[in-house]
Amino acid sequence: MKLLGTHVAELKRMFLRSEVRGRGGGGLLLDAAERKARALGATSMRLDTRHDLVEARRLYAKHDYVEIAPYSDSPHAEHWFEKSLV
Repeated sequence: MKLLGTHVAELKRMFLRSEVRGRGGGGLLLDAAERKARALGATSMRLDTRHDLVEARRLYAKHDYVEIAPYSDSPHAEHWFEKSLV
């Protein structure tokens, strides 16, 4: 997680080994990143992902991330998300 500006944090990478996926770990990691972002003064969190990462997109939607217009030109990004942290 890094700050893009004074009030916007970006989650750059999140990874769970395949043997522990589907057990709630992704949500725990998101929660921890969001707590850290709030502690740094962020009021929103952004992230991006690829089209083929269906489970990741499902996880983000489950945790109240909404798809937004592209905010970066990452060659690996095909979907961009944001969540209010207030």
